[in-house]
Amino acid sequence: QVQLVESGGGLVQPGGSLRLSCAASGSIFSMSVMGWYRQAPGKQRELVALINNAGNTNFLDSVKGRFSISRDNAKNTVYLQMNSLENEETAVYYCNIWIATFANSPGKAYWGQGTQVIVSS
Repeated sequence: QVQLVESGGGLVQPGGSLRLSCAASGSIFSMSVMGWYRQAPGKQRELVALINNAGNTNFLDSVKGRFSISRDNAKNTVYLQMNSLENEETAVYYCNIWIATFANSPGKAYWGQGTQVIVSS
């Protein structure tokens, strides 16, 4: 019933920017931590950015200063703004949101379907 739908991926030249969106829908009682992960070909999935309920954020060291993460709780949406993109950012990006579907439930993590980001000239 809970689904996360991602959008915003695509092909971009080095130095360009993209904004990824991840919108949750369904039986949502509350949300806590939201995050973005990525998986490049032949590599393990890695955490790119996190944002908690208070708006505190954490970033992968290699993207600090270039990426930003934000959330719109009214829209059940998390965003990832990616600037000054490099070839190394080419990957499938996945959003992850911790969601409780009813009161007094600890909730669980839900994943988006993934969106492809290709950085190439």
